[in-house]
Amino acid sequence: MLNKEKDGDFESLKEKLLAEKNNRCLKLDKKQINLSNKFSEGYKEFLNKAKTEREAVKEAINLAKKAGFQEFVVGHRYKAGEKVYYNNRNKAVIFAVIGKKGTQDGTKLAIAHIDSPRLDLKPNPLYESNNIAMFKTHYYGGIKKYQWTAIPLALHGVFATKSGKVLEVNIGEKETEPCFCVTDLLPHLSKEQMAKPMQKSILGENLNVLVGSRPFKSDKGSNLVKLNIMKLLNEKYGIVEEDFLSADLELVPAFKAQDVGFDRSMVGAYGHDDRVCAYPALMSILDYDKVPDKTIITVLTDKEEIGSDGNTGMNSAFLRYFIADLADVDSVNYRHVLTKSQCLSADVNAAFDPTYASVYDENNSCFINNGVVITKYTGSGGKYGTSEASAEFMAQIRRILDDKKVLWQSGELGKVDAGGGGTIAKYVANLNVDVVDLGVPVLSMHAPFEVISKIDLFMAYRAILAFFS
Repeated sequence: MLNKEKDGDFESLKEKLLAEKNNRCLKLDKKQINLSNKFSEGYKEFLNKAKTEREAVKEAINLAKKAGFQEFVVGHRYKAGEKVYYNNRNKAVIFAVIGKKGTQDGTKLAIAHIDSPRLDLKPNPLYESNNIAMFKTHYYGGIKKYQWTAIPLALHGVFATKSGKVLEVNIGEKETEPCFCVTDLLPHLSKEQMAKPMQKSILGENLNVLVGSRPFKSDKGSNLVKLNIMKLLNEKYGIVEEDFLSADLELVPAFKAQDVGFDRSMVGAYGHDDRVCAYPALMSILDYDKVPDKTIITVLTDKEEIGSDGNTGMNSAFLRYFIADLADVDSVNYRHVLTKSQCLSADVNAAFDPTYASVYDENNSCFINNGVVITKYTGSGGKYGTSEASAEFMAQIRRILDDKKVLWQSGELGKVDAGGGGTIAKYVANLNVDVVDLGVPVLSMHAPFEVISKIDLFMAYRAILAFFS
């Protein structure tokens, strides 16, 4: 005969044995909610100032200097508690607080990327057709091309001239400035376009950006609209058309970060992937007010959206060289430092979207307002293109978050055969470092306007701070 359990026993067993996945934010008190809201205000300000990787590095260094960080000098013996930063080509940056033990027992790393999907200008972008001037673009990262038509765009980046000048460009963010856009076909004439598969309805070569229509005041010659645009650019920046060959110019949505929902519980913006993790990783090390035992390091890296290659991506050696420089001063082999190091790969995951529920495994998804998400592995199909955190390291991270009462959850990136994606975790793991992905759930990931929860953002900050501690 089966034992009959009392209702009280049922509830206590349920609480003890089962993982509760819904409405975890109900566990938070009013103070935590208010702190989440306050933290999001600083984040929105950061987003508006840092729409490109160059701008993110510049703003991060400005904030770090105010927090007492100094530029790293190779070979200098730093004391415990000293704060340094290393700027890698203005597109990636490392921040470190030297620990009591230096690098003897490894380091603690938090790494996030600061590049986001966008439209880059081609090397020879400016052309005129039928009295309209346009820029040719080459899209960067994984985008749905149709989402980038008929929205206001801003031009960010730099011109580097042969004389050695680097000229910053930022046009389209202020209400007093012009913006730009990719045009689209009107519904009345788009019968053929709308019959095509979504992937082919807008071609990459057709993501041409409208930049002008008024001709230079002359009735002689051709390309008068193009000439007028170059005249304006020359007057503003002193550049000629050939200077586009040595420019890093990006077109990004001109939207400002703003609250979403009647309850203002969410933030909508361009570039949450992955600045929603980069900002907590940055603020965690800037706000760290103790002298750590192990050296703690935050890395804001580039090129994740296109494979992490290049000398500013995580597939390069810049972090390894930085660790080696620290290790040399401590008379330690950097390989041994890396082997003893641990890392949070701070990257986003796809928040469960009930409108598109069919591509998610609900029991293994993450949800907005349920806290920061731990992703044991990413990849696609049969776990291709990923690293996988060990059971032991997962247990350690769970213990840290629970001990500090950080709201957290676990999640995968959709159903097994629905697609997939990767993070920088595998490149860190290739250095023989223990690593796991930890970040913020995002709705409409890779769209020009993504959405996150303020609570999840704040919990990412608390999680990384707890890890450093």
